[in-house]
Amino acid sequence: MNAAFDHLSTRAIASRSAYALEKLRQRYVRIGSAHSPLATILHRTGRAFIAAISLLLMMLAVGQTLNYSSAALAIIVFMTSAQLLSEPPRRDKSTLASWIGKSVLQLCLEWLCVVAVMLFIASATHIAELGSVKLILGWSIAGPALILLAELTKWRVTRLLAGASRPLRHIVVGANELAMELNRRTERIGNSTFVGYFDDRSPRRLPTACHQQLLGQFDAVVSFVQQNAIDAIYISLPVANDTRLHNLINQLRDTTASVYVVPDVLSFDTIQARVVEIDGLPALSIYDTPFDGTRGLMKRAMDIVLASIGLLLIWPLLAAIAVGVKLSSKGPILFKQHRYGLNGEEITVYKFRSMTVCENGSEVKQATRRDSRITPFGRFLRSTSLDELPQIINVLEGKMSLVGPRPHAVAHNEEYRKLIQGYMFRHKVRPGITGWAQVNGLRGETETIDKMSKRIEYDLDYMRHWSLWMDIKIIFKTVALVFGDSKAY
Repeated sequence: MNAAFDHLSTRAIASRSAYALEKLRQRYVRIGSAHSPLATILHRTGRAFIAAISLLLMMLAVGQTLNYSSAALAIIVFMTSAQLLSEPPRRDKSTLASWIGKSVLQLCLEWLCVVAVMLFIASATHIAELGSVKLILGWSIAGPALILLAELTKWRVTRLLAGASRPLRHIVVGANELAMELNRRTERIGNSTFVGYFDDRSPRRLPTACHQQLLGQFDAVVSFVQQNAIDAIYISLPVANDTRLHNLINQLRDTTASVYVVPDVLSFDTIQARVVEIDGLPALSIYDTPFDGTRGLMKRAMDIVLASIGLLLIWPLLAAIAVGVKLSSKGPILFKQHRYGLNGEEITVYKFRSMTVCENGSEVKQATRRDSRITPFGRFLRSTSLDELPQIINVLEGKMSLVGPRPHAVAHNEEYRKLIQGYMFRHKVRPGITGWAQVNGLRGETETIDKMSKRIEYDLDYMRHWSLWMDIKIIFKTVALVFGDSKAY
């Protein structure tokens, strides 16, 4: 009897599970925007559209006739620009002048990538329209200028439209720090008026800034929305409040307001957080590499171009250093080190040998200021960072990047990964010849855990805020430090 009952219960559970799974398979979520339709279109395609239009205008300016191939080329420019031109950097605590400077530099760097790609396509497909030097130079200057003008115009138009239409009214369910930040950002995009908070907790448990705008508890949300023409409801409850969250969402189906659930992602120490779509299923990426998609291509293209140019320029210096190493002491010219590379895979990194030993085992002693293992010529190489130059070959091989977290010995990795939280995440990008930590005074010996922890903080900060301009700034800072860094020995 009991066996039969258990069998029926198992079948019932399996049936319910199959039904729930089938219901899930019928549901999809698309990644969209909370901005107005016009603002969304301008935000996502505005720069790419201006890039294509500027090319056509420049063709007319130099006397070329527009035809079907011109239209096809403009479409290619649009698609290329949509991938390579990113949105302007977010303005946080920086001054207006600083923010404008960053925006212009970012646009110019990305525009150079667009022009380079189009020149490659033109040479590969023999498109005659891009054969004119006057056209290329004119478009290279006019394109970013028109984009900047369009950005200013877009800002003015969206503000005027926002002022002409009825502002949307929204409330926030959950009075907390996330809700306050949400309101700050809705104010920044405009055309949205915050009405107030709802929360079940007593006022003394809420942030002081929320007290005057507290409208009531959760059971009053639906009636308030129905009686006060609320357009949008943002729910910023912690995920732990699962039952209350589900009950509230079910009740809000009896209103005409748009309902948004704002997950408290910002409470995590995020690195390149983003929303992704897996065939209609949304997912939050909390820790991710900054070099996904076209950003990775741009980073790799810059590495190849600059490393190739550098190798062509400094090969006589490399040859002279190789002779100096060979004559100064016994041993190989190059020291091959085992390091962790992208995704923690072991790679071989090249350096000019600067010591009388080639330690590369399970225990590696870091170099100190008056280390007896360092040769006189090696001391000069290390103080000027010339011993790192063979790593340009590593860059061309794809094992390293010009800029990134510096690679540590495998033995040090295995030691510090147990002591420093987040240590291994620095391997989500290729290691670099120079890095953000090194140009901020954290080069050389790390004899304490605190020093290594500080270096890792800078490595992770680099991954959070990466841009092409940041890489170029680090390269220039590195050149300035080469002959004046007291921590190099």
